[in-house]
Amino acid sequence: MRALGVDVGAVRVGVAVSDPDGVVATPLCSLQVEPGADEAQGVRGVAARLAGLARDQGCGTVVVGLPRSLAGRDTASTRAARQVAEALRAEGVSVALWDERLSSAEAERVLLAAGRRRRQRRVERDPVAATIVLQGWLDARRRGGV
Repeated sequence: MRALGVDVGAVRVGVAVSDPDGVVATPLCSLQVEPGADEAQGVRGVAARLAGLARDQGCGTVVVGLPRSLAGRDTASTRAARQVAEALRAEGVSVALWDERLSSAEAERVLLAAGRRRRQRRVERDPVAATIVLQGWLDARRRGGV
């Protein structure tokens, strides 16, 4: 079963997709959050585009990264991710929430280690973070933890 991974950000939403067997995640794209849209309109727009991508890619589940604080508490970013998850459910998409603490920092480390320049890292960070989120969920699912 293919799955789509999502790293929700205020400006961009990183997207990753798994292989058909649900073993390996790879970066897919980055979606821009509509500038100037009110929060609800922006969430609905992102969710509609993600639902379309999930259908186009043949994904049965969309895994939304849940950015909690290091202490495990919800933040403003956590609320935004939950809103996107709810809007996806309203689009008829199966959604799983997955703890994504430090996925963006890990993506930055991966890109630095790969020798990416600052501009390249800015473009690639969100899809790589989504890949880290999705791969964590896929690994846990294979181990029976999801």
